[in-house]
Amino acid sequence: MTDAPTPTTKRSSTDEFGVIQHVPDPNDGDAAVLRTEELLLNMGPQHPSTHGVLRVVLDLEGERILKATPHLGYLHRGTEKLAEGKTYQQIVTLTDRLDYVCAMTNNFAYVRAVEKLLGVKVPPRAEYVRTIVAELQRISGHLFWLGTQALDIGAMTVFFYTFREREILIELFEKLCGARLTYSYYTVGGVSDDLTPEIIAALRAFLKAFPDKIVEYNTLLETNRIWLARTKGVAVISAEDAVSYSLTGPTLRGSGVNYDVRKAEPYAAYADVEWEVPLGKNGDTYDRYYIRLEEIRQSARIVSQCLDKLPDGPVSIDVPGITFPAKDRVMVDMESLIHHFKMACEGIRPPKGEIYCATEAPKGELGFYINSDGGNHPYRLKIRSPSFVHLGAFDHMARGYLIADIVTIFGTYDVVMGECDR
Repeated sequence: MTDAPTPTTKRSSTDEFGVIQHVPDPNDGDAAVLRTEELLLNMGPQHPSTHGVLRVVLDLEGERILKATPHLGYLHRGTEKLAEGKTYQQIVTLTDRLDYVCAMTNNFAYVRAVEKLLGVKVPPRAEYVRTIVAELQRISGHLFWLGTQALDIGAMTVFFYTFREREILIELFEKLCGARLTYSYYTVGGVSDDLTPEIIAALRAFLKAFPDKIVEYNTLLETNRIWLARTKGVAVISAEDAVSYSLTGPTLRGSGVNYDVRKAEPYAAYADVEWEVPLGKNGDTYDRYYIRLEEIRQSARIVSQCLDKLPDGPVSIDVPGITFPAKDRVMVDMESLIHHFKMACEGIRPPKGEIYCATEAPKGELGFYINSDGGNHPYRLKIRSPSFVHLGAFDHMARGYLIADIVTIFGTYDVVMGECDR
């Protein structure tokens, strides 16, 4: 003789959309009335908070996230393959289109890799100029992140404040190289243009007023209970898990891991100035906000010291296939001009070999792997982009939180999909 079903017995069925439904057994009578569902939800790629081209497939129980699977590739342009058909200097323009919010640091990371392959040394003034511009780009990138992250979460005023200072920096970049978004400013062997007295004066004025602006951003957010509620204790990741998922940059340092390429393997002028690496304690979204705010302060500190110590001298070296002789030489030496023109058409030819070079970009470690067969273009080029690596931890950091937190979690990485998809 079989026992009668208990009131807790459930039956499962699947509706026309593939949703699993747990319904009470009809023999239960009025005992069981609860019904639970696991819902599959597509968030993006049109969702504004995913910045246009990220699709996240969410497995939900109510509004609670059971699993979050990012689907990438909507902005894939084949950058790495395109690079294999271009000369080394032509590739600089491709790097602008990776993290287009911080194009200067993309240029910097790439040309450092080529210079490592060539074994060339950059002039001291060029190293200082590169450091100044890279840190200004870090400030600009973090201001962009802070404004858009606050806007996505619900603090609109901060967006206008951060873009106010970001516009000043973009205008300085425009004076420096004539562009506002994709710069191609760094060249193999140096930079394309030197800092003018006008730009240096504008920079000093900006650095003098900027600390008070940082206080404004912080005051607006520290007194905003919505911001605090949506960042503190959200998307927590431990130091061990952050290392396991290969996180870098502010996302890693927010969990208390003291790793910064600028300190671990100093390059440019970073070893010649004093600055600190800010670290978080809890590994949550709020800590990553704190890290970026402190990095803005440290970047301003680095730029100020570099301006004080800026040495005299050239800002590039004569790399055959990259640079032309000085104007006074062109006028008297036509043979030299013709030679350099031919070399420029052919491009530089690094020796056979392979290298990997890492640079601390605003989003984390940006690395370029180049395999040379001795030709005027790479045999293979691969990019380690922090945006792509960080999305690997998306599911781990999203489980257990609510749908609304997906916006916060995506934003906490400071992802740019052009760099992620490449």
